[in-house]
Amino acid sequence: MEPHAPAEIFPHIRIVMGTVVGLGITRLLMTFAGMVQHPSRPGRSILHLLWMGSILLELILFWWWEFALFQLSNWTFGIAFFIIFYSVVLFLMAALLCPDNVTEYNGYEDFFLRRRPWFFGLLATTFMLDTIDTIIKGGTHLARFDLSYFMQVPVGLVLCIFALRSTDRRLHMFIVIVHIIYQFYLIARFFNTTQ
Repeated sequence: MEPHAPAEIFPHIRIVMGTVVGLGITRLLMTFAGMVQHPSRPGRSILHLLWMGSILLELILFWWWEFALFQLSNWTFGIAFFIIFYSVVLFLMAALLCPDNVTEYNGYEDFFLRRRPWFFGLLATTFMLDTIDTIIKGGTHLARFDLSYFMQVPVGLVLCIFALRSTDRRLHMFIVIVHIIYQFYLIARFFNTTQ
């Protein structure tokens, strides 16, 4: 196979990544649209809706932050595989929040709490994947972040461990609110900056 310039490789990887991210966004939006279309169906909960919103935001942020890969000059199959794998993990989180059917459960929250080991296992994985992703993007990208970024991994992992072990709704509400606040902090901090 002939070598290709990085500027030729990245758009192809971005198409696959964008497709997977788009599927996750579609899954979340279709579930929300179903709730709006059928408001009398039981089972909606604020906890579930907050996680849906947070993961929607996570998918959008991931898509946005991956623009920094355009500057990467040394593409390998391993890096391409990693980026696509990361997007698949995010899609799976969206899919876990949006099951095809919840009739076996007492609504979306009951489904979410019963499937929490999978969801929080994947969320914990994203913290580690994000660190690797940031390292791949290089020193210039890494230098943009402060201590709060580097603290998100250990704090996030600890919160995921608590969430894996507990069905306490208050704990889960606390964790999703912390996650959303941190997402908005990142948006506020980097909203007008370019990659």
